[in-house]
Parts: sequence; C-alpha cells; structure tokens
Amino acid sequence: MRPGLRRSVVAAALATTAVLAALAAGPGSTAAADPQPPQPHRQVQVEIPGPESDTGETFAGSGHALVPSNGQAKPAPHLSAPAAVAADGQVTKMVDNGSTADRLDVVIVGDGYTADQLAQFHADAKEKWGEVTGVEPYTTYQNLFNVWTVDAVSAQSGISGDPAQGDVKNTALGAYFWCDGVERLLCVDQYKVDSYVAKAPQADLVIVLANSAKYGGAGYNEPSKTLGYEGISTASAGNAKSGQVAIHETGHSLGKLADEYAYPGTPGYEHYSGPEAAQSNISVLSADQMTAQRTKWYRWLGETSPDGGTVGAYEGGGYYVTGLNRPTDGSIMRVLGKPFNLPGVEAMIAGFYRHASIATPVTSTDRTLRSYDIARVTVPRLAGARQLTVRWYLDGRELKRFAGRTAVPVWGLGLGRGSHALTVRVTDSTPSVRDPEIAAGLRGAVDWEVRR
Repeated sequence: MRPGLRRSVVAAALATTAVLAALAAGPGSTAAADPQPPQPHRQVQVEIPGPESDTGETFAGSGHALVPSNGQAKPAPHLSAPAAVAADGQVTKMVDNGSTADRLDVVIVGDGYTADQLAQFHADAKEKWGEVTGVEPYTTYQNLFNVWTVDAVSAQSGISGDPAQGDVKNTALGAYFWCDGVERLLCVDQYKVDSYVAKAPQADLVIVLANSAKYGGAGYNEPSKTLGYEGISTASAGNAKSGQVAIHETGHSLGKLADEYAYPGTPGYEHYSGPEAAQSNISVLSADQMTAQRTKWYRWLGETSPDGGTVGAYEGGGYYVTGLNRPTDGSIMRVLGKPFNLPGVEAMIAGFYRHASIATPVTSTDRTLRSYDIARVTVPRLAGARQLTVRWYLDGRELKRFAGRTAVPVWGLGLGRGSHALTVRVTDSTPSVRDPEIAAGLRGAVDWEVRR
C-alpha cells in the first residue's frame, strides 16, 4: 500500500476527535459508515492480514486499505437449477443459546460453495466457530452466543484469485483474493453479503467463509447502522491461520481494541507524537505514568498474561515503532495464534455484554404473579467451574434461601397483604475484569409484581 494512503486510513483507525484532528489530514481518512445502495466509487476501510510465515511469527496485520464496498462490482450469479434456487438463502441456527434479544448473534455466510457443497459449508462453519471458542474469553462465554448460518449458493466452486490472480469464479458474494493488489487480502461485495445477512433474525457479528485453503482474510470493522452488526471478518475456510485473522478482527469489532503491531521502515510511522489514543490497549504513557494517573491498563501491570510474559508498557503499537506502548509483547492483536492479553480479555468481555443479557425472564413480567405462579429466569452457564451469581429479593430484602436458583414459587415467599416486588439479580464477578465501569455492566435483573 502507498504510505500516504496507509497513513490516512491508520489515522481513522486510531480515531478519537483529537487523534483525527492531528492525523487525518489526507484524503480517504473517513470510510463509509453503513450500507447504502451500490455506488461505483464508494470505498470502505479494511485491515490487511500480515504475510504468512511458516518459520516465525505471523503478524496479525500489515496495514489498511480503502477498497470498493461493492467489491469487483460483478452481477450476482444466476441460479437456474431448482435445488440451488431452493437452497439459496436458507437459514439454520447452528448454535442455539436463547433468544436473539439476549444473546450475541453471529451470522456465518459462505462463498464459493455450490448447492451440492452446502454440507461442507456447514461443516466448515462448525469447525471455524470451534476455533473461535477455543480462545479466551470466547471459551468461557460461549453460551452467550447464538450462531446462524445462511446458505449462499454459488454458481461455481472456489474463490476468485485462487490459485492464481487471473482465476475468476462466479460466486454469490463476489469474494476475491488480490484485493487492492494484495494476494492475501480477501475482499467481498458488502452489499451481497448484507443481502444474505438480512435473512437471519439478528446479526451482531458477521463472518464470511471462503471455500478456499489459501491464506487470507480481511477485517471490515465499521458498524452497520442498517443491520446492526459490529463488523465483517472474512477468512478462508480451509486455512487455520485465516481463522486466526477472523478472531483478531473481532478484537477490533467487539473489543474496540487497537492493533498492537507497528510499521518498521515506513516513513511517517517512526514515532508517534500525538495525544493519548482512545483505545484501551495502546497508550503514550509509561507504566509508571499509568500507575500515577490510575489510567489505561494500570490495574494489570505486573500480572502474568495468557499470551506470555508480564503486563507492562512495551514500546511500539498502533502502527508506530515508538511513541505508543502496548500491554504485552505478543497478543493476538499483534501476532496470529496468540491469546488475547489480560487488558484485551477485559475489553472483549465488555464487548460481549454490550449485546448479551445474563437474566432473561421466562415467566412474563407484564402481569401480577399470584401464589400459583412460579417466577422463572434463564441464566446462561459459563464454561468451567465458576458460574454467575443469582440472588433473589423481596421488596429489597435478600431471600438467601433461594440463592443460585432460577425458579422461585410465589407461594413460598410468605407474602403479606398487598402488592410486593420480587427481583432476581444476576452478577458476573469475573476476576478477568478489574475496571469498575466495565464490572458495573456485567449484571442483569428481572422484576415482577407479586400478590398472595
């Protein structure tokens, strides 16, 4: 990518009002915000995965590009076979953990799968979701997610640009390698993607799986105001490192994390001298300054992190070689195949709770419950020994005998005359969250009016 163009889109990625004012002077610094009818010159910012490495660390990214949101602007394939027409657009709830209103809904759409390859698409989707939930904090919180698959039937099998740049395939989403001249950059026609995503009941996060074993992916990390999802991650279904690219991209879309890698040798990125960055995992401050100011990831300093080493202030991050610090030396926001670091895990949990609720009423709250009713609530289970805390209250007084239960009979409350307030409160006291503001959001409550 041309250094000048990369500078402008990186400025957008670092965005706070102050950072934008300081860095986004060049053209292309503002990318599209939400889907619109196709426009030939409309562009969207995507992250480019780092070059594949078999002998050492594969960096998570190598810059950003502004690419056409409608991809190569090719018409959708015409499907004539009755079986293909019938299958196209079919929606399956692959992972069912509750209502869309209370869960984080992931929509997986495949490209380059013909009608007779849809079984393979479903197997690939299950495998990739298993890869995602193998990484913390997805592992612990996997029951906060619903996963939907939407069948997009392609006229031809495979993906454009695989194996060679000149190979062209007629596919449902128009996915293609060699986007913006970068072989591993796997772009799509976002309008075609949205046409399939819209068929699912809800979308908070979108993953596009390409029917390919070639290394590649892309991160479309702009929230959609029309469909509600946080971003699109593209990945090759048959390539393990491509799955890691998708997990990295969710660090941006769900965790609102910055990239922790730098651009050594790129003019303009030798040193950052701007104001403090907005993202929680990069900072102009040293460890001592964070502690003194009680800011950024100071609560985690000195702790051993899952990605190896100790949380500190490591020079280099946010694309700059110096001037910005990162919490650890090698989290997944810097190197593929690594876990999230401790501050990253905290940010991801905060992202999960922006979409998911941990207290869902089963018994209606729209009517007064009587002695023959049972107040029921659904509380998701966490993977592992630690579980959410469930407590019940009557008129503000805790009913300790019902602690941990998800169903309470009204007749057992010992009600006096008149109306009373029955409340269940569910709390996640995870040690992975130390920021009180984030911890305050890890709660749920349901209220009923009850009478004897």
